[in-house]
Amino acid sequence: MSDDSDAALAALVLDGDDAAAAVLVRRYQRAVFGICLRMMGRREDAEDVTQEAFLRLFRHLDRWDASRPLRPWLMTIAVNRCRTALSRRGRQRALLPGDLDPADTSVPLTDADLAEELQRAVDGLRDDHRAAFVLFHYEELSLQEVGAALGRPDGTVKTWLHRARKQLAEALARRGVQPDQRSAPPAPSPPREPARV
Repeated sequence: MSDDSDAALAALVLDGDDAAAAVLVRRYQRAVFGICLRMMGRREDAEDVTQEAFLRLFRHLDRWDASRPLRPWLMTIAVNRCRTALSRRGRQRALLPGDLDPADTSVPLTDADLAEELQRAVDGLRDDHRAAFVLFHYEELSLQEVGAALGRPDGTVKTWLHRARKQLAEALARRGVQPDQRSAPPAPSPPREPARV
């Protein structure tokens, strides 16, 4: 059953097959939780919203157009559930010590530190910019899929992505996080003069 298409599984779920529902959850749980965690910023909130997204999926599965992929539709549900939860929460996030003071740039950041700083910066984005950024960069949805998920035209999504990247770069710079110079290709050496004989 785990090799069945989403459409076949959805038909089984609509007929009351709990095993088919479990297969769909296993298939998409990691992706949905990833979006929710990146948008919500807290594991507990992300777990709750992930459950809400799957409940909403199964409650409204009869509305899904089986000629279209399920994943973008489910991601739309997850993003909308996150937006609802964020508005209920009122975006009341406790300030962390590193939020106000720039980081000590004399100590190199580990990958874990960099990931934490990036997540803090992503948490600081406007909800719509964060949703577009997470769907495009983390979930690797196409520009058109992001637009469909957020109910916005491609041009709006492009603008949101541009603004999100700019805001992230500024937020990371304020925290003392600079692009890793080691990842840049080495500068070409100047041409050498031929030896004179």
